[in-house]
Amino acid sequence: MDMPSIKALTHEDMQGVNRIIADQLQSDVALINQLGLYIINSGGKRLRPLLAVLACRALGYQGYDHCKLATIIEFIHTATLLHDDVVDESSLRRGRETANAVFGNQASVLVGDFLYTRAFQLLVELDDLKILKVMADATNVIAEGEVLQLMNCNDPETTEVRYFDVIYGKTAKLFEAATELSAMLTQQSEQTIQQMADYGRYLGTAFQLVDDLLDYVSDSEAMGKNAGDDLAEGKPTLPLLYAMWHGSDAEQQLIRGAIEQGDGRQHLQTILAAMERTGALDYTRAKALQAAEQARQSIEGLAESEHKQALLALTYLAVDRVA
Repeated sequence: MDMPSIKALTHEDMQGVNRIIADQLQSDVALINQLGLYIINSGGKRLRPLLAVLACRALGYQGYDHCKLATIIEFIHTATLLHDDVVDESSLRRGRETANAVFGNQASVLVGDFLYTRAFQLLVELDDLKILKVMADATNVIAEGEVLQLMNCNDPETTEVRYFDVIYGKTAKLFEAATELSAMLTQQSEQTIQQMADYGRYLGTAFQLVDDLLDYVSDSEAMGKNAGDDLAEGKPTLPLLYAMWHGSDAEQQLIRGAIEQGDGRQHLQTILAAMERTGALDYTRAKALQAAEQARQSIEGLAESEHKQALLALTYLAVDRVA
């Protein structure tokens, strides 16, 4: 199943999500409407809310609250993007100027806060304390992940364990919440809730690993951001770390300096050559493939359906973005 087929399968549900998004973005404050619509309509894949509606349908859900849950997930994600772009001083996302580049840092941070609070207003409407607790905990872990990434930035001593802690917090945790909460909304057993949480966590891990890989093997037009951004920001992602750990003395020194100084883009071609020679790109992709397989195994026990097939297909699509 390809992405157009998945979108066709979820079209009606996602239209419901879009209606709630439009309704919940309404505010008496004009700037909130303008900036909120700018970021929501910026061409994102809506993968996280898509996961929520797919998971609910795969578990036999027949109600409408899954669209509200998906909107909550999207609002949390969008809020993190607004804040991330300010922290990273990013100017391009998805091939378009970032909200902070257009509206300024102050507006981006404050509207991000608005989206967080809107998400929790919607959570209260679900009237389920267990769901509220999981989402509150998830949001806290996401914040911790962003702080940990900031601590790792410009630190060549970052370990693989710390790297995976970052991608769990900043990416995989929200994937996990989307699928775990879907199982809770459909009142599944504790075992099924855990299996769905595992699926989301592993899928999110695979997705972020490939994103980190694409920073070095894709162009800015395909990525929707500037090539080598992670290198320029001194972010010690797995491809860069692996090349440093296994490179020659000269390569290690070059990469260490690039991480510490955050000025490595002028050495991008040399660092890419080191990644190729050391197998850093292959190693990162292998880790992504492993996580995708773990995601598939997590939902083996689900009843067969088109929606389950779509969930399985996403594990392949997540890693097939890079050859």
